[in-house]
Amino acid sequence: MIREALHPYPEGLVIATKVGVARDEYKSFNAEAGPEQLRDQVEQNLDTLGQPRLDLVYLRVGGDGMLFPDETPFEESFGALAQLRDRGLIRHLGLSGVTVEQLEAARAIAPVAAVQNRFHLLDRNALDVLRHCENEGIAFVPYFPLAAGMLNPGIDKSQPPPGMGLSHDAEVALDKLTARHGATRAQIALAWLLAISPATLLIPGTKSVAHLEENLRAGSVQLTDADLKELNKLA
Repeated sequence: MIREALHPYPEGLVIATKVGVARDEYKSFNAEAGPEQLRDQVEQNLDTLGQPRLDLVYLRVGGDGMLFPDETPFEESFGALAQLRDRGLIRHLGLSGVTVEQLEAARAIAPVAAVQNRFHLLDRNALDVLRHCENEGIAFVPYFPLAAGMLNPGIDKSQPPPGMGLSHDAEVALDKLTARHGATRAQIALAWLLAISPATLLIPGTKSVAHLEENLRAGSVQLTDADLKELNKLA
């Protein structure tokens, strides 16, 4: 769909892809990070996108508990992607779902441009990774930035994702802030991610142009120090 919509690609556009996983017949994500498997995935992405080189390739690791690790040692998998980078098939390398220790092990092999970990207003387990990226000049790209939909309008809150339900106090606090700024909960959550670190890049998912435009307006929400202090209590 990206190729159909945007090709020929405009100058300055960066397309990120992720390798190291495959989906089975049940649509579950399973680790698939052997060197040959990774080469096949990179070549498939090149062909699908119609590019001579991939701008940014994340290796999905699973160090954040969202994926069982592959049998292949992590360093061997990342090393295979580093070789493809040396061949000119990849411009920048990234990691997804890693600990600080895994990030540093990878950086001993090749430069890491970006890290994509689970992180949002209600889950800050990767805060140490974020701060490390910030200190080392690495982009931090939080996935599930809207708590898997819990902070998006129209979500069915009667069945929240595991561990992501909003408490009554959180509901009240968020509603006060949305009223104060004339914003939605989603915009407050995204504005918080932008405010918490200069290293943060956002990737909120959407299925409509209206939500896309709403998400973009989060960039104009200016949270005060008092707002941030209040939001920091919600995790």
